Amino acid sequence: MKYYVTYNQNNGLSSFDSLFSDLFSDWGVSRSKIPPVDIYETEKSYVIEAELAGYKQDEVQVNVDKHVLKLSSNKESLKDVDGKKSLVRERYFKKFERSFSLPEGIDEEKIEGEFSDGVLTLTLPKKKEVLPKTIEVKIK
Repeated sequence: MKYYVTYNQNNGLSSFDSLFSDLFSDWGVSRSKIPPVDIYETEKSYVIEAELAGYKQDEVQVNVDKHVLKLSSNKESLKDVDGKKSLVRERYFKKFERSFSLPEGIDEEKIEGEFSDGVLTLTLPKKKEVLPKTIEVKIK
């Protein structure tokens, strides 16, 4: 199963400027722009497990279009609440989009997802292969 990743980069900074911005902005805080995933294959399906700690089910979108499965969210980091001043801010959320090119033989209509304990598990069932039939040809 092949996959590719797309990013939402709307900051307008050059790669060079972005390097220093990322390097000095949040020391010691992971700033990954995409959720980590595990992908494995069973006899009947492929399974994608995405770590989405801090996200709610309704904050994550999953869809399939032209044999590409897209996982995305528009959630952004929390803002200071009136009367509260943040002293330490280590929980960080960023818009993300991650895409996976689906292999032949996936039954796209039967893809299922389950969101539990900050992990989204997507099950991509394989189509039942059509077994070749032996056809007897009668010769006259």
